[in-house]
Amino acid sequence: MNIENTKAQMRKGVLEYCILSILNDKDKYASEILGALKDAKMLVVEGTIYPLLTRLKNAGLLNYRWEESTSGPPRKYYALTETGRLFLNELNGTWDELRNAVNLVTNTK
Repeated sequence: MNIENTKAQMRKGVLEYCILSILNDKDKYASEILGALKDAKMLVVEGTIYPLLTRLKNAGLLNYRWEESTSGPPRKYYALTETGRLFLNELNGTWDELRNAVNLVTNTK
């Protein structure tokens, strides 16, 4: 079994939750989302994030708007919809339960 594949699958499993959480406080464009993920040591590339943002938008969890930029082309800013906020709140509870269960099983805090 390849450990890198297992690590990648673990990261993929929480990526949607992380993106929704990043957008909870403020609208952001894709580079800001990527930066926040990289700052948190989540190894994500652009080729992964754009399809995921589109999928979340198509599911009604995100919307976007175009905004002019002073340093280049217009930027697409993503924001949570009301449905996205409700979805994130539900995921917050699930994450707490999952984290507690994993900590119990692995004897970590």
